[in-house]
Amino acid sequence: MADNEKDDMMDFDDEPVVVMTDEEGNEFYYREDMIIPVGEKQFAILVPIDVEEEGCECGDDSCGCGCGDETDVFIARIDVDETGEEIYVDPTDEEFEAVRKAYEEMVFEDEEE
Repeated sequence: MADNEKDDMMDFDDEPVVVMTDEEGNEFYYREDMIIPVGEKQFAILVPIDVEEEGCECGDDSCGCGCGDETDVFIARIDVDETGEEIYVDPTDEEFEAVRKAYEEMVFEDEEE
């Protein structure tokens, strides 16, 4: 992603949407699946949204919408810019690994309950 900033925040069916723009100006839409605190920083697990297909929650792989497919997620560190706005930036490799480990521990704990 270009500078991995959050370009805009809007409500999409009462769900916050994070809009990321790549180096060529292409927009990608994500929703925050969860926030994971690691140390003093917070990291967002962002799940891609297909705007045209949003709203289909059938979970039926045969419908062709893809809502039942596994999706890749994006991990972003949440920083605050000089105006007080939250921005999403790429984590360092060390931060990425720490978030991945924290996420796996959370999932493991949930499976044990």
